[in-house]
Amino acid sequence: MRHTRTVIKRGSKGEPEKPFWISYADLMTALMVLFLVVMSVALLAVTKTASEVTKTVTEIERQKAEAERQRAERDLDIRKLLEEVEKAADHYPGVKVDKGRNIIDFGEKARFEKAKSILNAEQARLLRAFTPEVLAIARDELGQKWLKRVVVEGFASPEGDYLYNLNLSLQRSQRVICVLLASPAPGERQMTDAERGQIRDLFLVGGYSFNGAKYDAVLANFDESRRVELRLEFLGIGEPRPAIDAVPPGNFGKCALEG
Repeated sequence: MRHTRTVIKRGSKGEPEKPFWISYADLMTALMVLFLVVMSVALLAVTKTASEVTKTVTEIERQKAEAERQRAERDLDIRKLLEEVEKAADHYPGVKVDKGRNIIDFGEKARFEKAKSILNAEQARLLRAFTPEVLAIARDELGQKWLKRVVVEGFASPEGDYLYNLNLSLQRSQRVICVLLASPAPGERQMTDAERGQIRDLFLVGGYSFNGAKYDAVLANFDESRRVELRLEFLGIGEPRPAIDAVPPGNFGKCALEG
């Protein structure tokens, strides 16, 4: 019986061994590629973020510049509007416009006697002559754009207690509205229904009691405190005008101060 011999062929001793793992150089190359990919993504993200930040800052600066432009335009328009009121007041001696406070000051032309809320015929005639000029300015382009309301502010002197004078100052401002809506005296121009409606819709009344009292150091009295002033209020940028559509026309009624 023959035996089969198994022959194992061996390589020569000079043949190098072949490694089955990746070489060190290939590993470093792969890591470098991975690093470059990560850095590229990071740089892209940073660039995008910086671009968005720049865009946001630019938009904020644009909005600020636009807001400043609108404020400057509003201030200029209001100055022009007050100058128009001042020109109208120049035709009525004693009537002055305080452009710093947006106030129409009638001085002695709307001065009341102590503890009284009555205006004499001359004072009533001046108010009915001057007010239509203010209404015409309110109907102009700048008035339509910015004038919000006209507040009739009544004041009292410090004599008496606070609540008494608060009621008295309110009656004084209310008296102005009553005078404006009253029938004209002989020789005066009749206000149109549109003007009367404008007074009702645009004018408000307020009383300050003896807050805001004026003391005359020369005459040592508070006579200047017994007065009314017209304060002009203006719309803010983007502020809507108060709605008056629901107010029916006419229906002015009778002055409650007449009893």
